[in-house]
Amino acid sequence: MKKRQLGTSNLHISEISLGCMSLPPNPAEAEEVIHAAIDAGINYFDTADLYNKGENEKVVGTALKQHRHNIYLASKVGNRWEEGKEGWGWDTSANYINKALRDSLQRLQTDYLDLYQLHGGTTEDNWEEITDTFESLKKEGLIREYGISSIRPNVFMPFLQNSDAISNMMQFNIFDERASEFFDSIQQTGASVVTRGSIAKGLLTNEWRTRLKPFMSYDEADANDVLQKIEQQFGDVHAAALAFNLQYPTVASTVIGARTLTQLKQNLDAYEKAQLLQNISEIDKWTKTDRYTEHR
Repeated sequence: MKKRQLGTSNLHISEISLGCMSLPPNPAEAEEVIHAAIDAGINYFDTADLYNKGENEKVVGTALKQHRHNIYLASKVGNRWEEGKEGWGWDTSANYINKALRDSLQRLQTDYLDLYQLHGGTTEDNWEEITDTFESLKKEGLIREYGISSIRPNVFMPFLQNSDAISNMMQFNIFDERASEFFDSIQQTGASVVTRGSIAKGLLTNEWRTRLKPFMSYDEADANDVLQKIEQQFGDVHAAALAFNLQYPTVASTVIGARTLTQLKQNLDAYEKAQLLQNISEIDKWTKTDRYTEHR
């Protein structure tokens, strides 16, 4: 498993990382997937306090406890929820971020996070306060680095340009290339992109024929046309999807989800095959150049 530097930080994370939101709620089953991921060379694990309202962090913390100093652990903040109550609100105040981090650390059974990400953001947020809070947490040694998870250019670009944030987690795949417009600008700030949604909810896998449906600006016929060309040219749609994301130097890692060992193995096999694919940029000849139309 190859590794890439995350922004300008000292974190060198695996090209494939595990998005823990997809893990089964059963701790033993989740632990099995996480330990298999570690054995395969995955060293970066992404969760959030919002996932199953803290329960996901508890499962991840238990599974990673014995491996803590050999892996990188990331979580997110901003969605304020209360146990026993429906829904959640948005809170980026210094008081809340400080409290939320300490709650996450307790659930994750660790005394620091390698990366703490703002889980969204709006133009109305107090960005100076947010940045100052993250910097303060760094000084305390409670987080090593901070970043954001956002697909709003008018949110993530000013934040990256006016802080020492090292990453933005963004949806990006063959059928949703909107983020690529900002890859160069993001890299110029000293940050990297971590991609999510890389296989388009299973559409960009070798089972695509049974999963064929509209996705983003592609209707079923459009998607079918692109997928047939990818399969014909590269032989493996899943491998091509991962290679497509990893062709960009701005991308430090592609997050994959795995509920089972079988799904994890499918992703790892695709990653191995992706190493052998050449001329992956050919795919751009067959796809649309979509752009973000809102929050610019």
